[in-house]
Amino acid sequence: MKGKITIVGLGAGDLNQLPLGIYRILKSTEKIYLRTKEHPVIQELEQEGFIYTSFDHVYEKHEQFEDVYEEIMNLLLEAAMQDEIVYAVPGHPLVAEKTVQLLLEEGLKKNILTIISGGQSFIDALFTAVKVDPIEGFQLLDGTDLQLKDIQTNQHLIIGQVYDAFIASNVKLTLMEKYPDEYEVTIVTAAGSGEESLRKVPLFELDRQMTLNNLTSLYVPPMKEASLKEFTSLKEIISILRGPNGCPWDKKQTHQSLKKYLIEESYELLEAIDEDDIDHIIEELGDVLLQVMLHSQIGEDEGMFTIDDVIENISSKMIRRHPHVFGDQTVSNAEEVVENWREIKRAEKGEAESQTSISEQVGKGLPATIRAYNMQKFASKLGFDWDRADESLKKVQEEIKEFEIELEKGNKESQIFEMGDLLFSVINTARLMSIHPEEALEMANQKFIRRFSYVEQQVAKSGKAFNDFTLEELDSFWNMAKEQGL
Repeated sequence: MKGKITIVGLGAGDLNQLPLGIYRILKSTEKIYLRTKEHPVIQELEQEGFIYTSFDHVYEKHEQFEDVYEEIMNLLLEAAMQDEIVYAVPGHPLVAEKTVQLLLEEGLKKNILTIISGGQSFIDALFTAVKVDPIEGFQLLDGTDLQLKDIQTNQHLIIGQVYDAFIASNVKLTLMEKYPDEYEVTIVTAAGSGEESLRKVPLFELDRQMTLNNLTSLYVPPMKEASLKEFTSLKEIISILRGPNGCPWDKKQTHQSLKKYLIEESYELLEAIDEDDIDHIIEELGDVLLQVMLHSQIGEDEGMFTIDDVIENISSKMIRRHPHVFGDQTVSNAEEVVENWREIKRAEKGEAESQTSISEQVGKGLPATIRAYNMQKFASKLGFDWDRADESLKKVQEEIKEFEIELEKGNKESQIFEMGDLLFSVINTARLMSIHPEEALEMANQKFIRRFSYVEQQVAKSGKAFNDFTLEELDSFWNMAKEQGL
């Protein structure tokens, strides 16, 4: 070994609570380094002539805590290469101490012996201070890197490393995404020491109450009812609806019976997106998610699969098909991403491009408009396509003439056949113009709704019925709507 670092914990209290063994190490070692000198034990040891080097100044040099921890680690490793040293941290070295984790990793690589010599964690003292039993379930999270996805509102929550008002502000904003603004939290300072302080405040005032203190943590009690923002809450609601005492309608649904609702909800979401109505989009996304949850609950009830299987499947697919994000592949543009996606998809299915057929590529169960669009796209990739939209437009005109002929003949079956050809040609022309036919048709639908609603309003104002008006009179209302830009 090229060097040695002994890491000791200063505990959560004052000198009276410091283990005798650690006290002897601190008193008998010449080269002692502290992550911070802001600790009751250090203040008392200073009165005994305690000599040390602290890293408090490193915090002032960097804006990111990662950089602070990195520099402290490098300084300690450099010192350990010269002589045996002691590194002292608040609490226990293995609880909420990022620098210790870095030292353990990098010290091993540099052949430096790292010894952990214990210390009292602040966790016991904190639970004693707030008088709760951790057996109920708790989370210990880092205030300097608090992630919304990690927070479970049904558990006791301890947030350490809440050094100052800036961190407290970030913690507050993150918590307010899941907890009510008035939710009562407890600021715990120097738990277990003679200077212990507990202050209960509403969540929205958290950063206004914080002062600089390395011994401050935040305690957030569990919510009696899980937040409705939690995914687990939605899962529980669906489970109850499908359970023995649930809703009769939900309990009798099957994959087959729900198909029509998934289609309806998907189209309602598309409408909300076209309207650019955020509240409506949120609502309709929820309705689509409801369909996913119901299908998943049916799968769980039948013992076939769960929502966890669904999530795992799509998560692994996204990682596999984005090697330029999660791997070492590089791409230049979105087109390369799409092509790589197709190649990976073919590889997953064990297919060669030449072996794929149009029947396998266009999608099953799609509306006819989208299915036609997909077929044309597939054929185009194989070179079966016009070069320009105006060439396709000639085909549209040809199909119109053929439809007119059948219209005169009065043969219904032939009329349906020619109308299909005409629609197919119109869709193809739209594709060649980079216009999605479904989007264009929906815009026309919305325009019709706006203008016909105006016609309805004018009829209602007249006090007459629709059939009291001639087509020409109704058409005049339509033109008025058109002139108004509806």
